[in-house]
Amino acid sequence: MIKQISVFVDNTPGSLAQFTRMLGEKRIDMISLSIADTANFGILRGLVRNPEQAAMQISAAGYTACVSDVLAVEVPDRPGGLSEVLQKLSENGVGIEYLYSFMRAAGRQALIILRPDDEERARQTLSACGVRMLTQEEVESL
Repeated sequence: MIKQISVFVDNTPGSLAQFTRMLGEKRIDMISLSIADTANFGILRGLVRNPEQAAMQISAAGYTACVSDVLAVEVPDRPGGLSEVLQKLSENGVGIEYLYSFMRAAGRQALIILRPDDEERARQTLSACGVRMLTQEEVESL
């Protein structure tokens, strides 16, 4: 498992610009980023270097931030590649709470961030299927 930060950001004009400006001022570099919105706020999820320290700095700036475990997995970068991995998880009773794309290099492997509902079973299933999972160090070095 790797560490991801989740931050609640107001869903108003300029809020995201203000938040990202704060990240820059605090020298927090987002490695990946996903935003899901609701009527009143957005949930920003992403990978950063030193996630625990980043979450403390973000919280100190007045935002609600937390750190959670997710998986960073390599999937074949071709049509159906992600489906094959998700099918294996499904066949083994693992649900996906959310996922987002991290990186892709056409013709090679795509990197996907996913939050399984059963972390241990997901790791076991992926390992048994030969799906490579990245470590925190590998993600932070990208």
